[in-house]
Amino acid sequence: MLRFFHTEKANDKNYTLLMNDLHQTAQELRDAYCNLGNAVEPDLIDCYIYELNSVQMRYKFLLASIKRYETKEDSYAKNPLEVSES
Repeated sequence: MLRFFHTEKANDKNYTLLMNDLHQTAQELRDAYCNLGNAVEPDLIDCYIYELNSVQMRYKFLLASIKRYETKEDSYAKNPLEVSES
């Protein structure tokens, strides 16, 4: 992906917020996998599985939100993180 195609969106505060959240969630996903790989107690394994599922769902949501925002198919008026009333 070439950066100059996204200069308009790169200056958009909401798009930047979504991208930052996606990068942070990707790091949390890597951390969750690492923690799960190092866990030996059954309770910790269960905890990290729940955490991993939660972070995966958040990652999928953010990725879908960014895709909708990029294609302008979303129905968000001002902020892509707000729920639309329509």
